[in-house]
Amino acid sequence: MSFRRALSGRAVVAFAATASTALALTVSSGEAAVADQPRSQQRQLSRAAENGDVLSSEAGVFYLDPLKAVKVKASVHRIMYRTTDRAGKVIAVTGTVLNPATSPYGQRPIVAFAPGTQGLADKCAPSRQLADGTEYEALPIKKLLDQGYAVVVTDYQGLGTPGVHTYMDREAQGHAVLDSVRAAQRLDALDLPDAGPVGLYGYSQGGGATASAAELAPTYAPELKLKGAVVGAPPADMNKVADSMDGSAYGAFFNYALSGLSTSYGIDIAPYLNAHGKRVTNDLRDNLCTTQALAKYPFLNSRFLTVDGRPLTERLKRAPWNTIVAEQRLGQLQPAVPVLLSHSALDDVVPQQVGKTLAADWCRLGVTVRFAGNHIPGHIAATAGTIADGLPWLKDRFAGRTAPSTC
Repeated sequence: MSFRRALSGRAVVAFAATASTALALTVSSGEAAVADQPRSQQRQLSRAAENGDVLSSEAGVFYLDPLKAVKVKASVHRIMYRTTDRAGKVIAVTGTVLNPATSPYGQRPIVAFAPGTQGLADKCAPSRQLADGTEYEALPIKKLLDQGYAVVVTDYQGLGTPGVHTYMDREAQGHAVLDSVRAAQRLDALDLPDAGPVGLYGYSQGGGATASAAELAPTYAPELKLKGAVVGAPPADMNKVADSMDGSAYGAFFNYALSGLSTSYGIDIAPYLNAHGKRVTNDLRDNLCTTQALAKYPFLNSRFLTVDGRPLTERLKRAPWNTIVAEQRLGQLQPAVPVLLSHSALDDVVPQQVGKTLAADWCRLGVTVRFAGNHIPGHIAATAGTIADGLPWLKDRFAGRTAPSTC
């Protein structure tokens, strides 16, 4: 059974060679939580005793374009691996491990690439889009491969596995990133170093996930030999980001966050929504990836989606949402590695001040931070600034050079 089919629909279809019937992979306490899982898959999960253990894998491909005219020269394996959600329950997440054909490194570094906003629908999983040539972050991934690094790209919780993608859940995203590195190290098909150097890289949602992974690594994955983290335009303070985003050209992202966090915390948002709001939310959740969502729902304002006509940003200030939002705040834990934080002053999604505040918070905690500001217009275009600053900075970290600081 193909991996593409495994990523379609609300229920995941096992792509392991021994599994051929529908299953749900969410587990707790190391055991399958869904009764109709195939027994072979239950045994497989029970043998996966540690986070980062690979449950299944198969060979894949990486195309730069939807016409599949340009195939990247790399060994590609799509994987399913064990990680944990926000509450510490064991779950399965999918992803992609890419190994370049050549590398100047004897002990090849692994870079965990945390993807930016993909959407909530299963078809939006990066592992599927890399194979289809529709991944909009294909270029930075290829540039990392061109440096001779192995790259692992997580799908996060709920993209390619059962349930709604827990978009903007700080801990779930950080866990998925760190465990993707462990999975890449344990993937027999590629024979990457078990304890080699590791870097983290991400922009936008990926910047937040990378920041979270860097903060959680000292306690969650202390054995990883992290050398540094490249954090681009991180949505570190949801209150400020929500106020900026609701009603903007990127208003769909705010709706994503409500759906993702309501899933993580078990909150039903349907009572907040009018009939139009329910239709839009369901459409964004089930059918549309990022570019489609932005085209279909430009300047989406939550006050037109609610039963009382008040914007949903107001609810973020009240219980239980004020507590939930506070728990997503970055900058309260100390990364144990240097960080490059790249952010444009002309970012129209995540205000640059949010990134500056995160850098200042980390500086106060004693982290070596270089804040790299730029004036590239727009959130999307500013990814180029993160690539331009991040690649040489990351190369210096792997070379063991002293990290610069702007603290």
